[in-house]
Order: sequence, then C-alpha cells, then structure tokens
Amino acid sequence: MTRLSRRRFTLMALSAPFALLGADAARANLIETLLSRAHLPKYPDELWVLVDDREATLTVYRGNAPVERFAPISLGRGGARIQRRRGDNATPLGEFRVNRFNRQSDWHIFIGIDYPTPAHARLALEAGIYSQQDYDDYFDYYRRRGYPPQQTVLGGAIGIHGIGKGDPDIHSRFHWTQGCVAVTDSQIERLAELIDIGTRVVIR
Repeated sequence: MTRLSRRRFTLMALSAPFALLGADAARANLIETLLSRAHLPKYPDELWVLVDDREATLTVYRGNAPVERFAPISLGRGGARIQRRRGDNATPLGEFRVNRFNRQSDWHIFIGIDYPTPAHARLALEAGIYSQQDYDDYFDYYRRRGYPPQQTVLGGAIGIHGIGKGDPDIHSRFHWTQGCVAVTDSQIERLAELIDIGTRVVIR
C-alpha cells in the first residue's frame, strides 16, 4: 500500500472539501455535500471504510465490493452528529482520512482520523462556534503541523479503536465511547492490517 508524505496528505486534506463547492459555498453545508457523494469510490479499486451509525456497522470496501464487515460497533454515547463540540461525547459525521496509528493504546490499537476537518472548521465558523481568528488559527496550525488542532472547542482525538481496557459486555450492548468508533480487539487488529495512512473513512 502506497504511503502518503505528510506534505501531500496535508494538501489533500485542506483542499478536498472545497473542491466540491461553487458560488454558494458560504451557505452550503459542506459535510452534507460530502456525505451525499461519499458512498462513491474515488477510483475503481479504492480501499475505503464506511461507518454506518444507523446500522451500527463498519464495512471495508474495495471499490463498491465489501471486503470485511464488523458488527455491532459502538459509537459515542452522545450520539452521532455533524456539528460536534468538545466534551459532548458525540461521534462526528463526515468524510475523513486516517492519519495515525497507536499500537500502544489503552484501547489496544487506536487508528486516528483527521477530525476536525476543514469542512467542520468552516461549519463552526458559519455557526458562530469559531470566531474568524479561531478559523484562521485552525488553518495556520494545520499547514504548520500537518494535522488539525485537537484542543479547540470542536474537540479532537477521534478515531477507531478496540475495546482494550474497556468492558466487552458494555460494548456489545451500548454506544459507550467519548466520540470514537469502537470495535473488538480482534476486529481492530484486522482493520489495522487492511488500511493505512490516507485511507478514506466515511461516518454517516
């Protein structure tokens, strides 16, 4: 699997959401626009991940063909929504990219995604959650560091992880995370074998 350089990943992440927008960008819900097209592979053999909140499933696709499906999964105990805030325990909806792996996590393996994305930052600005200075600082941080800031009002540290030190019985019965997507330890091991930095992750 081809690895992305940090520079290429940053450029891709910062430019992708706005490529979809026309003259009405200021009024568009960028994430809804992205999600309306996210079920379409970017190219015929793209390996990508779909997390379905309604069905509580995680499916890895190769193009349009399912490769692996995990169910049931757990999401944030605050539900799933487009506009997430720090501390609300909600799973953010949107289109993301894998940007890190932590194999020494308390959750067995943690696969991080690039939340909050530029689209989430734009929505926060339009909703008055971000000031113009917050918005400008977001992009300045992203360009300098190669990943989005994790300590703003939108929160951070979102990804896919195993149960680890958690309770398997609770996992099988409830949405229990602080906003991440949780699967079993064996499932996260399998997922980590299949995907890599830059893999697209759709949460809808």
